[in-house]
Amino acid sequence: MTDLNEFTSQIITFKALIIGAWLGLLFFGERLFPKAPSVLNGKDAWTRLGRNMGSFAILGVLSPLLVVPITVFAASHALDWRPLWWGGWQELLVDLLILDLFIYWWHRLNHVIPFLWRFHAVHHLDEFLDTTTAVRFHFGEVVFSAIIRGCFIVIAGVPLVSVLVFEGLVLVSSIFQHSNIKIPNKLDKAISYVIVTPGWHWMHHHAKRIDTDSNYANTLTLWDRLFRSVCKHKRRLDMPIGVEGQRDETFIQLQTRPFRRG
Repeated sequence: MTDLNEFTSQIITFKALIIGAWLGLLFFGERLFPKAPSVLNGKDAWTRLGRNMGSFAILGVLSPLLVVPITVFAASHALDWRPLWWGGWQELLVDLLILDLFIYWWHRLNHVIPFLWRFHAVHHLDEFLDTTTAVRFHFGEVVFSAIIRGCFIVIAGVPLVSVLVFEGLVLVSSIFQHSNIKIPNKLDKAISYVIVTPGWHWMHHHAKRIDTDSNYANTLTLWDRLFRSVCKHKRRLDMPIGVEGQRDETFIQLQTRPFRRG
C-alpha cells in the first residue's frame, strides 16, 4: 500500500509539473501575442478567469482523490492478454494511438448523448477561447471520463507507463489547441495535417451547432479525417464562441447546470 501511495504521489507530481509549466508558458504567450482580440474586458474578463480557474481548482482537488486512484487501479488490473514479445517503443506507440482513438470517440459521444452533453456543455459555454478554457470542465464529466477510461484501460490491457505518457500528451495538446497564441495561418494549417492546432479546434468551439459537432480529435487530426467529422467551414476571428442560443453562466450556475431541469 505504501508503494502504491508513493507511486500515486509521483503521478500527481508528474501531471502537475507538465500542466503547470505548459499552461503558464502559453497563458502569458497568448497575452503577449494574441491571435484574436478578447471580447471581454475589465471586470468581465476577470470574472471569466475566475470561473475557469475555479473549475480548475475543483479538478485539482478531485484528481488525487478519485481520478488518479481510478487510473492506477485500472492499470494494475489490466487484462494480461498481450504476447510476451510485444514491448518497448512499439507497444507504447500503439497504446498512444488506441488511447487517442478512444478519447476521440468518448469526446464525440459527449456531444451525441444528451445526458453527457449536459456536463460537457459547461466546457463549451465559455465565450472566449484561451488556455484557461482547456482546464474548464465540470467535475461530473471528469468523473465519468475517469471511470469509462478506466474500463477501457482494463479491457485493452494498457500498462500504466503508457497511460502516464498519454496523459502528459493530452494535457499538452489540450492547452495548446485551446490557446489564443498568435500562429501564422499557413503554419497552423500545415501542423493541422498531423496534430490538432488552435485554428483546427477553434471551429469546434464556434457557437454554431453544426461546427461544434465537428473536429472532435484531441491530438491527431487523423481521426476526424478517417471518421468524416472534419468541419467544412474556415476559421474567422469574428466568429462567436460558445453554445448556440445560450450564454455563459456564473460559477455556481455552471456547477449546478447538469442537475437542473430544462
